[in-house]
Amino acid sequence: MVQVKIYGLKENIEPKRFALSYVVQSSLTEAIGTPEKKRFQRFIILKPEDFIFPSDRTNNYTIIEIIMFEGRSVETKKNLIELLYKKIQETVDIAPQDLEITLIETPKSNWGVRGVPGDELDLDYKVDL
Repeated sequence: MVQVKIYGLKENIEPKRFALSYVVQSSLTEAIGTPEKKRFQRFIILKPEDFIFPSDRTNNYTIIEIIMFEGRSVETKKNLIELLYKKIQETVDIAPQDLEITLIETPKSNWGVRGVPGDELDLDYKVDL
């Protein structure tokens, strides 16, 4: 299970929303095997007064939080982060300096999905990679 939150300024995120959605999902699929049909993404569009960030970032500054079941190896998670940086810069022109990525892992038992705890789900993809 993977859920994604993408935060950024309205002027930056709105025109790139669909491209960002695609590149994030394709990176998740390539790096950790998340099926394409398992696209759970939220775009949090912020006004300048609601998004305070360091002066060495530009208006392209974007935060991506990926919340997922625990179980992936450190190597797998690093590969995902590297892939996101590469594909996002190539596809939507957000430089690494303007992108922060956080992976948040939780035990399956801490999720409720389709009426059951996450550790009782029958998944059609692997988590332990």
